Amino acid sequence: MMKLRVPVLFLFWVIVGLVSAPSVALAGPEQDAAETGRLLAILLDSGRVTVGANQALINDAEKGDKGFTPEVFEKQLVEKFKERSGVDLTNLKSANVPEMAKKLLPQLVEASKRTVAENQSTINKKGVGFKGFIPATFGTQAAAKFSGMAGIYLKQTTHDGLLRNPANKADGFEADVLQKFADPAYPRQGEKIVSEAADGGKTLRVMLPLFYGKGCLTCHGEPKGEKDISGYKKEGAKEGDLGGAISVKLPLK
Repeated sequence: MMKLRVPVLFLFWVIVGLVSAPSVALAGPEQDAAETGRLLAILLDSGRVTVGANQALINDAEKGDKGFTPEVFEKQLVEKFKERSGVDLTNLKSANVPEMAKKLLPQLVEASKRTVAENQSTINKKGVGFKGFIPATFGTQAAAKFSGMAGIYLKQTTHDGLLRNPANKADGFEADVLQKFADPAYPRQGEKIVSEAADGGKTLRVMLPLFYGKGCLTCHGEPKGEKDISGYKKEGAKEGDLGGAISVKLPLK
């Protein structure tokens, strides 16, 4: 899902409000892990939203140097994250967040900046409109970089019916939670997360749903089966349908 004034492609992009508390009552390490996972999910999606907000610029075929540097990206990312989470990444030491989050959030920022840095030649390529650097591409790459740096499981995922990138394929836990998110009765407002202890209580799984917004439907909407600008077949989705989720796994011990 990606919002462009020129050819539009949004994979799993939706701008939403503040995130709610975990769906179950947690305490101690589980509560800290759930909050950390919540913040990591918001931060990754904020990076995707930031890329989406600059999509028209990125896809401007007439312009070479776009000025969308890692530093420019970071500034916009910090603003978007603060708007959605209430946490100021520039003053994280004083923030009322778990110590785990204070350690991991900067690493995700760095992984996100590196992703933008490594795509500069693509972003600044003149004479090419759609470049393939979209929110979903950013999300996959940034999550993988973060996981490699921090040793923490983080990815954007979806069920097989919507899967475009095999790297985002849901595991068993994710597939089950995605079914819950897809229920029409599941709240579409407030970014409610699902968190659950796993691996015999050694880890906590956290998932944040991503629902299609209007901008997503250019590539994921009707007519079903027609190819979008990226060459994938449209899924026939409607606004509010589930597009996927951000999944995090954090240690409890």
